[in-house]
Amino acid sequence: MAGEEKICKWFYACPMKFFFERGKLDKYWIENFCFREGKGCRRYELEEKGIPHPDNMLPSGEIDKTL
Repeated sequence: MAGEEKICKWFYACPMKFFFERGKLDKYWIENFCFREGKGCRRYELEEKGIPHPDNMLPSGEIDKTL
């Protein structure tokens, strides 16, 4: 998949990056949402519409109370 990955435009400001770097979030989320231009990411969809969402909302839209 080298060369095909495109990082989501919100990645560097997203709490998912922060949680991943601190070992609180599985690499699955980063690889399957953040490195695919945010495709299928509920966070991305809400951000694009200017709709507030909690920092602990996963790309699937599920709230993770451990984050």
